[in-house]
Amino acid sequence: MEKLVINGGNRLEGRVRVSSAKNAVLPIIAATLLASTPSKLLEIPNLEDVGTISQVIEALGVKITRNGGDEIIFDASMLTATEAPNELVRKMRASFLVMGPLLARKGEAKISLPGGCAIGARPIDLHLKAFEALGAEIESTEEYVCAKAPNGLKGTEIYLDFPSVGATENVMMAASMAEGKTIIENAAEEPEIVDLATFLNAMGANIRGAGTNVIRIEGVPSLHGAIHTVIPDRIEAGTYLIATAMAGGDVFVENALPEHLKPVVAKLKEAGVTVEEEIDGIRVVSSGKELKAVDIKTLPYPGFPTDMQAQFMAFTTIAEGTSTVTETVFENRFMHVAELRKMGAHIDIDNRQAIVAGVPSLHGADVNATDLRAGAALVCAALAAEGTTKIGRLHHIDRGYDDFVGKLKRLGADIVRIDE
Repeated sequence: MEKLVINGGNRLEGRVRVSSAKNAVLPIIAATLLASTPSKLLEIPNLEDVGTISQVIEALGVKITRNGGDEIIFDASMLTATEAPNELVRKMRASFLVMGPLLARKGEAKISLPGGCAIGARPIDLHLKAFEALGAEIESTEEYVCAKAPNGLKGTEIYLDFPSVGATENVMMAASMAEGKTIIENAAEEPEIVDLATFLNAMGANIRGAGTNVIRIEGVPSLHGAIHTVIPDRIEAGTYLIATAMAGGDVFVENALPEHLKPVVAKLKEAGVTVEEEIDGIRVVSSGKELKAVDIKTLPYPGFPTDMQAQFMAFTTIAEGTSTVTETVFENRFMHVAELRKMGAHIDIDNRQAIVAGVPSLHGADVNATDLRAGAALVCAALAAEGTTKIGRLHHIDRGYDDFVGKLKRLGADIVRIDE
């Protein structure tokens, strides 16, 4: 089993460049299914999830050419299959994003129920209700969902009960080639939604309002390939901000967009960390000491991101005073608490709220990543802890962080990946 071995206590110094966003690149790769000519995506991160979604669409008949480095060409002109392979879809929830494009392009799709991190139910009913509103016939079992639109999709008004990112993306892709106008109300407003709309519009779609809670889509008969550079990963950027704030140091996070990280930056400043926003990135300066307790509550964008909750909870474990962390997006996203407790953290759970009593320091321990962001939180904690920490179940971290070990090493962290 591979593990990360981290000797805590080293200050982090230097510059680190953020890769393209995992949560943006996955729906954009799914969207290449819509095009009758090839698309070229630039600055694609080397992530396990990118490999999985690429395998899914390859199985559907897409030809993928890697131009060396981080450029990938996706050619869906010979799209054949409409059933995604079970074993791949079950590995990653984002695989379900191929349903919208398949319905729009081929009029049918069969997909097994998706997998991914076990952080909550994350039901797909919002996706299915929206597809039905667009005219699809849905048949579902305990194992798979089959959707058919023999007469094509028809534009309509759709109100999402919750501003789900995945449902908003799937509906946008399906509606881009539906007949007539589609309006999505209570749409998710995340930057990743805007990036997908930018790509779809470059393919010839007519989408307005992405980034607001009402998105208007005028369907077009067909879409063509496009060239696109994916936005920087705000969660990766936030993770480096937290790591530096906890371990102490002076780090410039290149390619981070301050407007995507306002809640995280605001809470770090409230806790006494120096954060300077610049045109090409964010600088964070911290002693790693005398951090102040703060309260956070996760909310859909532009609120505090649920994907930063675990990392910020790790931060509060060494802040002076008592912090509260309230999770409103996913019902099972406190699995990292047990692992942080092994490192000396004082955390009590009351339903969806964690009460964190700050301790002077954490200590090294043997811990496991329970999901992607929990793994990142444990790395942040280990960098600040006294002694040696070993982190297992690294496949979770590999899903969402490109060259995590290499980037931290270049900042001065004592971190190595071993095979025990």
